Amino acid sequence: MMDERADLAKQFQAQFEKKVKETEISSLEYWKEQLDKVLALKPEGVAALQSQIKRVSTMMENRINTLKRK
Repeated sequence: MMDERADLAKQFQAQFEKKVKETEISSLEYWKEQLDKVLALKPEGVAALQSQIKRVSTMMENRINTLKRK
């Protein structure tokens, strides 16, 4: 009985770790895509680049705040 519980706990832990990893990969892929868009724009000058970086930063901040509220 204890072995079954331990095995079940290990399975849940493995599933949880897999899900966390998949979620992290998905998140990183999304933000990499956002930064790649900034790179593709080839902004002229530092001010334009700062503006695009600020836009991505604001998007990240909004997402963080949304997740913290859940």
